[in-house]
Amino acid sequence: MEPPIDAVAEAHRRLLQVIADLTDAQVAEPSLLPGWTRGHVLAHLADAARARSRVVEHALRGEQVAMWEPGERDAIIEATASRTAAEHRAATAEHSDRLDRAWASVGDWSVPVDPAVADPVPPVFTRWREVWIHLVDLDLGVRPAEWSADFSCHTIDILRPRLPDGVSLRATDVPRTWGTGAEVSGGVRDLAAWLAGRVPDESPTSAGPLPALGPWPSYPARR
Repeated sequence: MEPPIDAVAEAHRRLLQVIADLTDAQVAEPSLLPGWTRGHVLAHLADAARARSRVVEHALRGEQVAMWEPGERDAIIEATASRTAAEHRAATAEHSDRLDRAWASVGDWSVPVDPAVADPVPPVFTRWREVWIHLVDLDLGVRPAEWSADFSCHTIDILRPRLPDGVSLRATDVPRTWGTGAEVSGGVRDLAAWLAGRVPDESPTSAGPLPALGPWPSYPARR
């Protein structure tokens, strides 16, 4: 699958639409992520875009740089979560655009993956997931029903290791199955939301109780 840079840009546009009329009071309200306000979610999304842009920009110059220094990520989120709604909108727009432009400058996406080298490709997929999943977490009207089938299938591919052994998934609205064994079925967007630990629009079904999910997996290279 090619890096979905156009799909990420579309997700960024949707994020800006969703927060266009956000108020300062709404920023301070709880998100759907325990312990995080909407401001925390927006601070994370903006700074992750900034940090990813920095990695790509350095990589294009043949330089290696870490996304964050130890402890920097959480410190920045806490320091910027209480921004005003206007400040969050400005930071989101600035850093999302910077990231879109950085990825548009990558001419060769076929560079071999070296774990010791900052690779500009994996963050494309990671960013795609984080924007759409956190759009749901903002609790501002975006639900998994808005996810595309391609995005949902991709998310299931990545999060399938959360399933216990002997459990399979079957999408009822697209011709896709994952694994073999006791079947959990549902719409592909609902299956993806369930695997991502979010509330589906319609709960998947199985012959018995839905199985407990394992921990969030480490992301594979370039996905």
